Amino acid sequence: MSPARSRTSDEGIIAAARGLLEEGGLEAVSMAAIAERVGIRPPSLYKHFADRSALLGAVVTEVAFDLGRALVSAVERSGTDGPGRLRALADAYRAFVLRSPRAAALLFAPAVPGVDPTPEANAAAARPVLEVAAALAGPERALAAARVLTAFAHGFTSMESAGAFRLGGDVDAAYQTGITVLLAGLERGAAD
Repeated sequence: MSPARSRTSDEGIIAAARGLLEEGGLEAVSMAAIAERVGIRPPSLYKHFADRSALLGAVVTEVAFDLGRALVSAVERSGTDGPGRLRALADAYRAFVLRSPRAAALLFAPAVPGVDPTPEANAAAARPVLEVAAALAGPERALAAARVLTAFAHGFTSMESAGAFRLGGDVDAAYQTGITVLLAGLERGAAD
C-alpha cells in the first residue's frame, strides 16, 4: 500500500470533490483541485479512482445514499399519518436540495454522460418515496405517484435554488400549497 493511500481515504477524496462541486460547480471538480484539497499529488488520486468520471460516479452515489437516509429519517420522525409522511418527505427533500443544490442536480440531470448513482444508491433514495406514494395512492399507482411527487419537489427546489422565483411572495407557502395539491390528487386517485 502506498503512503498516499494510507494518508488519504476514498471518503476524504469524495468529500473534497463534493465540497468543490458545491463551491464552484462541476468545472471546479478537477483531479488537480481535489488533490490539492486533500494534500496529495494528482497522480496519487488515480490509486483511488480510475479517472474523474469514476470519482464523480462515487460522488453522485454518495449523494443518493445521503438523500435516501435524509428521507427515511424524515418519514420515521413524522409518524404513521400518510399526509404527514408525505409532507415530511417533501420538506426533507427541499432541505437537502437547498443545502446541496449542485450535488442534488447531478441525481436527475447528470452533466457527465455515464456518471450515475449505483443501482443500490438509486434504490435507497427512491424507496421512501415509493413507500409513501404507495400508502397514499395505492400499490398499483405508487410508481406514477412517486414520479409526480419527485417531479414537483425537484422542479420546485431546482428553480428555488437557482433564484428563479422573482415575482415575490412567500416561496415557503407556495411549496406547501404544491404539496397540498399533490396530496389531494393522490388521495382522490386512491379512492377512484
